[in-house]
Amino acid sequence: MKSYRSGSNSSGVSEFLLNCFVRSHRWQLWLSLPLSFLFLLAMGANAILLITIRMEASLHQPMYYLLSLLSLLDIVLCLTVIPKVLAIFWFDLRSISFFACFLQMYIMNCFLGMESCTFMVMAYDRYVAICHPLRYPSIITDQFVAKAAIFILARNALITVSVPILSARLHYCGKNVIENCICANMSVSRLSCDDVTINRLLQFVGGWTILGSDLILIFLSYTLILRAVLRLKAEGAVAKALSTCGSHFILILFFSTILLVFVLTHVAKKKVSPDVPVLLNVLHHVIPAALNPIVYGVRTQEIKQGILRLLKKGW
Repeated sequence: MKSYRSGSNSSGVSEFLLNCFVRSHRWQLWLSLPLSFLFLLAMGANAILLITIRMEASLHQPMYYLLSLLSLLDIVLCLTVIPKVLAIFWFDLRSISFFACFLQMYIMNCFLGMESCTFMVMAYDRYVAICHPLRYPSIITDQFVAKAAIFILARNALITVSVPILSARLHYCGKNVIENCICANMSVSRLSCDDVTINRLLQFVGGWTILGSDLILIFLSYTLILRAVLRLKAEGAVAKALSTCGSHFILILFFSTILLVFVLTHVAKKKVSPDVPVLLNVLHHVIPAALNPIVYGVRTQEIKQGILRLLKKGW
Protein backbone atom coordinates (compact mmCIF):
# COMPACT_ATOMS: atom_id res chain seq x y z
CA MET A 1 0.00 0.00 0.00
CA LYS A 2 1.49 3.31 -1.03
CA SER A 3 1.52 6.04 1.55
CA TYR A 4 3.13 8.76 -0.55
CA ARG A 5 2.59 10.05 -4.03
CA SER A 6 4.26 13.06 -5.57
CA GLY A 7 1.97 15.90 -6.48
CA SER A 8 -0.96 14.90 -4.28
CA ASN A 9 -0.33 17.89 -1.99
CA SER A 10 2.51 20.02 -0.67
CA SER A 11 3.74 17.12 1.49
CA GLY A 12 3.36 14.36 -1.10
CA VAL A 13 1.07 12.42 1.28
CA SER A 14 -1.78 10.69 -0.54
CA GLU A 15 -3.35 8.88 2.39
CA PHE A 16 -3.26 8.31 6.13
CA LEU A 17 -3.75 5.14 8.14
CA LEU A 18 -6.16 5.22 11.09
CA ASN A 19 -4.78 3.06 13.91
CA CYS A 20 -7.54 2.52 16.49
CA PHE A 21 -6.79 1.43 20.04
CA VAL A 22 -3.04 1.00 19.73
CA ARG A 23 -2.64 -0.70 23.11
CA SER A 24 -5.99 -2.51 23.19
CA HIS A 25 -6.76 -4.03 19.80
CA ARG A 26 -9.15 -6.47 21.48
CA TRP A 27 -11.44 -3.51 22.20
CA GLN A 28 -12.38 -3.52 18.54
CA LEU A 29 -13.97 -6.97 18.81
CA TRP A 30 -16.38 -6.31 21.68
CA LEU A 31 -16.92 -2.63 20.85
CA SER A 32 -18.10 -3.24 17.27
CA LEU A 33 -21.43 -4.82 18.28
CA PRO A 34 -22.67 -2.14 20.74
CA LEU A 35 -21.33 0.54 18.39
CA SER A 36 -23.31 -0.98 15.50
CA PHE A 37 -26.42 -1.11 17.68
CA LEU A 38 -26.01 2.55 18.73
CA PHE A 39 -25.45 3.57 15.11
CA LEU A 40 -28.60 1.80 13.88
CA LEU A 41 -30.54 3.16 16.83
CA ALA A 42 -29.38 6.70 16.11
CA MET A 43 -30.23 6.45 12.41
CA GLY A 44 -33.60 4.82 13.00
CA ALA A 45 -34.75 6.97 15.93
CA ASN A 46 -33.78 10.24 14.24
CA ALA A 47 -35.41 9.15 10.97
CA ILE A 48 -38.66 8.29 12.80
CA LEU A 49 -38.56 11.63 14.62
CA LEU A 50 -38.02 13.58 11.38
CA ILE A 51 -40.81 11.70 9.58
CA THR A 52 -43.19 12.20 12.51
CA ILE A 53 -42.55 15.95 12.66
CA ARG A 54 -42.88 16.18 8.87
CA MET A 55 -46.15 14.22 8.67
CA GLU A 56 -47.93 15.54 11.78
CA ALA A 57 -49.41 19.02 11.27
CA SER A 58 -49.68 19.53 15.05
CA LEU A 59 -45.87 19.36 15.27
CA HIS A 60 -45.31 22.12 12.72
CA GLN A 61 -44.13 24.52 15.39
CA PRO A 62 -40.78 26.33 15.97
CA MET A 63 -39.73 24.09 18.89
CA TYR A 64 -40.11 20.96 16.76
CA TYR A 65 -38.36 22.57 13.81
CA LEU A 66 -35.35 23.13 16.07
CA LEU A 67 -35.59 19.50 17.17
CA SER A 68 -35.61 18.46 13.50
CA LEU A 69 -32.45 20.49 12.92
CA LEU A 70 -30.79 18.73 15.87
CA SER A 71 -31.75 15.34 14.42
CA LEU A 72 -30.30 16.24 11.02
CA LEU A 73 -27.02 17.32 12.63
CA ASP A 74 -26.88 14.07 14.62
CA ILE A 75 -27.40 12.01 11.47
CA VAL A 76 -24.62 13.81 9.59
CA LEU A 77 -22.18 13.47 12.52
CA CYS A 78 -22.93 9.75 12.82
CA LEU A 79 -22.55 9.10 9.10
CA THR A 80 -19.28 11.04 9.03
CA VAL A 81 -17.61 8.99 11.77
CA ILE A 82 -19.21 5.64 12.62
CA PRO A 83 -19.28 3.81 9.22
CA LYS A 84 -15.52 4.38 8.83
CA VAL A 85 -14.85 3.21 12.40
CA LEU A 86 -16.90 0.03 11.81
CA ALA A 87 -15.06 -0.55 8.51
CA ILE A 88 -11.79 -0.46 10.47
CA PHE A 89 -13.13 -2.85 13.13
CA TRP A 90 -14.63 -5.38 10.72
CA PHE A 91 -12.52 -5.22 7.56
CA ASP A 92 -9.30 -3.49 8.71
CA LEU A 93 -9.90 -0.72 6.14
CA ARG A 94 -7.62 1.73 7.91
CA SER A 95 -6.59 3.88 4.96
CA ILE A 96 -8.23 7.25 4.36
CA SER A 97 -7.30 9.68 1.59
CA PHE A 98 -5.69 13.03 2.31
CA PHE A 99 -8.79 14.92 1.13
CA ALA A 100 -11.29 12.64 2.92
CA CYS A 101 -9.37 12.96 6.18
CA PHE A 102 -9.51 16.76 6.26
CA LEU A 103 -13.10 16.77 5.01
CA GLN A 104 -14.02 14.52 7.93
CA MET A 105 -12.13 16.86 10.28
CA TYR A 106 -14.06 19.87 8.98
CA ILE A 107 -17.47 18.20 9.19
CA MET A 108 -16.82 16.99 12.75
CA ASN A 109 -15.70 20.41 14.00
CA CYS A 110 -18.39 22.30 12.08
CA PHE A 111 -21.37 20.10 12.96
CA LEU A 112 -20.35 19.69 16.60
CA GLY A 113 -20.37 23.49 16.81
CA MET A 114 -23.75 23.58 15.03
CA GLU A 115 -25.16 21.11 17.55
CA SER A 116 -23.92 23.22 20.45
CA CYS A 117 -25.39 26.35 18.88
CA THR A 118 -28.72 24.57 18.31
CA PHE A 119 -28.86 23.69 22.00
CA MET A 120 -28.27 27.37 22.75
CA VAL A 121 -31.18 28.45 20.52
CA MET A 122 -33.39 25.79 22.08
CA ALA A 123 -32.47 27.12 25.54
CA TYR A 124 -33.53 30.59 24.41
CA ASP A 125 -36.79 29.08 23.12
CA ARG A 126 -37.48 27.56 26.56
CA TYR A 127 -36.49 30.83 28.26
CA VAL A 128 -39.09 32.78 26.26
CA ALA A 129 -41.71 30.06 26.80
CA ILE A 130 -41.26 30.13 30.59
CA CYS A 131 -40.33 33.75 31.32
CA HIS A 132 -42.41 35.52 28.62
CA PRO A 133 -45.23 33.11 27.73
CA LEU A 134 -47.57 35.80 26.37
CA ARG A 135 -44.92 37.08 23.98
CA TYR A 136 -43.77 33.61 22.90
CA PRO A 137 -45.92 33.38 19.72
CA SER A 138 -44.66 36.77 18.50
CA ILE A 139 -40.97 36.11 19.32
CA ILE A 140 -40.44 32.43 18.47
CA THR A 141 -41.85 32.30 14.95
CA ASP A 142 -41.04 30.34 11.81
CA GLN A 143 -39.01 33.35 10.63
CA PHE A 144 -37.03 33.25 13.88
CA VAL A 145 -36.21 29.57 13.33
CA ALA A 146 -35.12 30.28 9.73
CA LYS A 147 -32.84 33.12 10.84
CA ALA A 148 -31.47 31.00 13.69
CA ALA A 149 -30.70 28.14 11.26
CA ILE A 150 -28.84 30.52 8.92
CA PHE A 151 -26.86 31.91 11.88
CA ILE A 152 -26.00 28.39 13.11
CA LEU A 153 -24.81 27.37 9.65
CA ALA A 154 -22.87 30.55 8.87
CA ARG A 155 -21.17 30.94 12.25
CA ASN A 156 -19.82 27.42 12.46
CA ALA A 157 -19.04 26.96 8.76
CA LEU A 158 -16.87 30.10 8.77
CA ILE A 159 -15.20 29.78 12.17
CA THR A 160 -14.20 26.12 11.87
CA VAL A 161 -12.95 26.16 8.26
CA SER A 162 -9.52 27.47 9.28
CA VAL A 163 -8.71 24.35 11.33
CA PRO A 164 -8.58 21.78 8.48
CA ILE A 165 -7.06 24.33 6.08
CA LEU A 166 -4.12 25.03 8.39
CA SER A 167 -3.66 21.33 9.12
CA ALA A 168 -3.75 20.45 5.41
CA ARG A 169 -1.06 23.05 4.66
CA LEU A 170 1.41 21.46 7.08
CA HIS A 171 4.36 19.47 5.72
CA TYR A 172 3.93 15.75 6.42
CA CYS A 173 7.32 14.17 5.93
CA GLY A 174 7.35 11.37 8.50
CA LYS A 175 4.97 8.54 9.29
CA ASN A 176 1.38 8.71 8.12
CA VAL A 177 -0.22 6.57 10.84
CA ILE A 178 -2.84 8.46 12.88
CA GLU A 179 -3.18 7.06 16.41
CA ASN A 180 -6.93 7.54 16.40
CA CYS A 181 -10.12 6.15 14.86
CA ILE A 182 -10.96 9.50 13.29
CA CYS A 183 -9.11 12.44 11.75
CA ALA A 184 -9.04 14.62 14.86
CA ASN A 185 -7.08 17.84 14.32
CA MET A 186 -4.25 17.30 16.77
CA SER A 187 -3.98 13.57 16.05
CA VAL A 188 -3.25 14.46 12.42
CA SER A 189 -1.20 17.61 13.03
CA ARG A 190 1.28 15.90 15.33
CA LEU A 191 2.46 13.82 12.34
CA SER A 192 3.75 16.99 10.71
CA CYS A 193 7.40 18.05 10.69
CA ASP A 194 6.32 21.69 11.10
CA ASP A 195 5.63 23.64 14.27
CA VAL A 196 1.98 23.04 15.20
CA THR A 197 1.73 25.65 17.97
CA ILE A 198 -0.66 27.77 15.90
CA ASN A 199 -2.84 24.73 15.22
CA ARG A 200 -3.00 23.88 18.94
CA LEU A 201 -3.81 27.48 19.82
CA LEU A 202 -6.48 27.75 17.12
CA GLN A 203 -8.08 24.48 18.22
CA PHE A 204 -8.15 25.63 21.85
CA VAL A 205 -9.37 29.18 21.21
CA GLY A 206 -11.87 28.17 18.53
CA GLY A 207 -13.27 25.30 20.59
CA TRP A 208 -13.75 27.31 23.75
CA THR A 209 -15.03 30.34 21.83
CA ILE A 210 -17.76 28.29 20.15
CA LEU A 211 -18.65 25.70 22.78
CA GLY A 212 -17.75 27.87 25.76
CA SER A 213 -19.89 30.82 24.69
CA ASP A 214 -22.82 28.51 23.90
CA LEU A 215 -22.63 26.78 27.28
CA ILE A 216 -22.43 30.13 29.10
CA LEU A 217 -25.55 31.40 27.33
CA ILE A 218 -27.34 28.09 27.98
CA PHE A 219 -26.43 28.32 31.67
CA LEU A 220 -27.65 31.93 31.76
CA SER A 221 -30.96 30.96 30.14
CA TYR A 222 -31.61 28.20 32.65
CA THR A 223 -30.61 30.43 35.55
CA LEU A 224 -33.26 32.93 34.46
CA ILE A 225 -35.76 30.10 33.90
CA LEU A 226 -35.14 28.71 37.38
CA ARG A 227 -35.53 32.15 38.95
CA ALA A 228 -38.81 32.69 37.12
CA VAL A 229 -40.11 29.23 38.01
CA LEU A 230 -39.39 29.67 41.72
CA ARG A 231 -41.55 32.79 41.71
CA LEU A 232 -44.61 30.88 40.49
CA LYS A 233 -47.15 30.42 43.26
CA ALA A 234 -49.97 28.58 41.49
CA GLU A 235 -50.36 24.94 42.49
CA GLY A 236 -48.56 22.63 40.07
CA ALA A 237 -47.15 25.57 38.08
CA VAL A 238 -43.53 24.80 39.01
CA ALA A 239 -43.77 21.15 37.97
CA LYS A 240 -45.49 22.05 34.69
CA ALA A 241 -42.95 24.75 33.89
CA LEU A 242 -39.99 22.48 34.59
CA SER A 243 -41.50 19.63 32.55
CA THR A 244 -41.60 21.84 29.45
CA CYS A 245 -37.81 22.15 29.45
CA GLY A 246 -36.87 18.90 31.21
CA SER A 247 -36.04 16.97 28.03
CA HIS A 248 -33.90 19.77 26.69
CA PHE A 249 -32.03 20.11 29.99
CA ILE A 250 -31.31 16.35 30.10
CA LEU A 251 -29.80 16.42 26.60
CA ILE A 252 -27.68 19.49 27.33
CA LEU A 253 -26.46 17.94 30.58
CA PHE A 254 -25.42 14.75 28.78
CA PHE A 255 -23.85 16.63 25.86
CA SER A 256 -21.78 18.85 28.16
CA THR A 257 -20.90 16.02 30.57
CA ILE A 258 -19.43 13.68 27.96
CA LEU A 259 -17.61 16.66 26.43
CA LEU A 260 -16.20 17.59 29.85
CA VAL A 261 -15.05 14.02 30.49
CA PHE A 262 -13.35 13.98 27.08
CA VAL A 263 -11.52 17.26 27.84
CA LEU A 264 -10.46 16.06 31.30
CA THR A 265 -9.02 12.83 29.92
CA HIS A 266 -6.91 14.90 27.53
CA VAL A 267 -5.72 17.11 30.37
CA ALA A 268 -4.82 14.07 32.45
CA LYS A 269 -3.59 12.03 29.49
CA LYS A 270 -0.47 10.92 31.37
CA LYS A 271 -2.65 9.18 33.97
CA VAL A 272 -5.03 7.37 31.61
CA SER A 273 -4.55 5.03 28.69
CA PRO A 274 -4.24 6.81 25.29
CA ASP A 275 -7.09 4.60 24.10
CA VAL A 276 -9.58 6.17 26.53
CA PRO A 277 -9.79 9.60 24.79
CA VAL A 278 -10.07 7.80 21.45
CA LEU A 279 -12.99 5.73 22.75
CA LEU A 280 -14.72 8.79 24.23
CA ASN A 281 -14.25 10.70 20.98
CA VAL A 282 -15.97 7.93 19.01
CA LEU A 283 -18.79 7.50 21.54
CA HIS A 284 -19.40 11.26 21.65
CA HIS A 285 -20.45 11.11 17.99
CA VAL A 286 -23.02 8.34 18.45
CA ILE A 287 -24.42 8.20 22.01
CA PRO A 288 -25.98 11.72 22.05
CA ALA A 289 -27.33 11.08 18.54
CA ALA A 290 -29.03 7.89 19.78
CA LEU A 291 -30.35 9.44 22.99
CA ASN A 292 -31.65 12.80 21.69
CA PRO A 293 -34.72 11.50 19.78
CA ILE A 294 -35.47 8.86 22.42
CA VAL A 295 -35.49 11.36 25.31
CA TYR A 296 -37.76 13.73 23.39
CA GLY A 297 -39.94 10.89 22.15
CA VAL A 298 -40.45 9.47 25.64
CA ARG A 299 -40.92 12.78 27.47
CA THR A 300 -42.92 14.74 24.87
CA GLN A 301 -46.58 13.72 24.71
CA GLU A 302 -47.18 15.35 21.29
CA ILE A 303 -44.35 13.37 19.69
CA LYS A 304 -45.50 10.09 21.26
CA GLN A 305 -49.04 10.65 20.02
CA GLY A 306 -47.76 11.58 16.56
CA ILE A 307 -45.68 8.39 16.31
CA LEU A 308 -48.64 6.26 17.44
CA ARG A 309 -50.93 7.87 14.86
CA LEU A 310 -48.42 7.21 12.10
CA LEU A 311 -48.05 3.59 13.20
CA LYS A 312 -51.83 3.14 13.11
CA LYS A 313 -51.91 4.60 9.60
CA GLY A 314 -49.09 2.31 8.53
CA TRP A 315 -46.96 5.37 7.70
